[in-house]
Amino acid sequence: MNLPKTKDGKVDIKKLLIHSGLYLVLIAMLIAIIIKEPSFLSIRNFKNILTQSSVRAIIALGVAGLIVTTGTDLSAGRQVGFAAVISASLLQASTNVHKVYPNLGELPVIAVILVVIVIGAIIGAFNGTIVALLNLHPFIVTMGSMTIVYGLNSLYYDYAGASPISGFSRNYSHFAQGAIKIGGFTLPYLIIYATIATIIMWILWNKTKFGKNLFAVGGNPEAAKVSGVNVAATLIIIYALSGVFYAFGGFLEAGRIGSATNNLGFMYEMDGIAACVIGGVSFYGGVGRISGVITGVIILTVINYGLTYVGVSPYWQYIIKGAIIIAAVAFDSMKYAKKK
Repeated sequence: MNLPKTKDGKVDIKKLLIHSGLYLVLIAMLIAIIIKEPSFLSIRNFKNILTQSSVRAIIALGVAGLIVTTGTDLSAGRQVGFAAVISASLLQASTNVHKVYPNLGELPVIAVILVVIVIGAIIGAFNGTIVALLNLHPFIVTMGSMTIVYGLNSLYYDYAGASPISGFSRNYSHFAQGAIKIGGFTLPYLIIYATIATIIMWILWNKTKFGKNLFAVGGNPEAAKVSGVNVAATLIIIYALSGVFYAFGGFLEAGRIGSATNNLGFMYEMDGIAACVIGGVSFYGGVGRISGVITGVIILTVINYGLTYVGVSPYWQYIIKGAIIIAAVAFDSMKYAKKK
């Protein structure tokens, strides 16, 4: 680790705290959890944490690209919920007496995945188009679309009977809840899906022209435009791509839980945004790594899981999570504000 130094060669404590202060706080919280419940350190809990991290990671990967372009997405959680309800309604078992579409046979899982990611891409492209062409702030645009998507989801949910949608087909449940056995160890499919999503996004960010354009737009949109980057197209594509990731995350979340309501996905965007900022994706744009996003997701999940494990009230968990988000953005501001 390269420690920040002052002009006279000494360790710059102030810069060290700015760059590592949040991690030190989170590590201290983790140590406190372990001291209170030493049984927290177990293979079973580690696997549970990775499994719970999987859907959050897919959602965070969608949010990350928007933050790189100095944007955000308050509608992410509602998009996750919309995809979950649609997936749940289309993939109920044929023997389910409460089937939303009783005359509809059991659809192939891949067909429903395609349906929800197309819907997600359309919603994302809508957000991106408004941001890019009307030059509106992403916060306002996605706050509006958050309300619109929740309204659409609630209307659909009412049509489906206004009660939790469950009783899924065996193929859907297996797709979301299944695992591969490797010797005496089981590897949940969710971890595999999250790994594939991570690899795809890493390639897009680091090995494609689109990735270079993405960071150019985030760093300085005017300079990117002068350099020949189609800023509007880049923004629309990254928002559409985020919608695809949210939709797939919602599809998996409904299958993982075993049911879906119109309130599923509530506040998921906060976890995604927090994970990105904890992982070093800067709100000032043009800065971020996929490895950092995944690290942020795991850290946040460890804290969430650990607080639940030691019996901390969910209400206190909201307070702690909010404080972590504020601290993460504050440290981000101190690191990058002067550079901008």
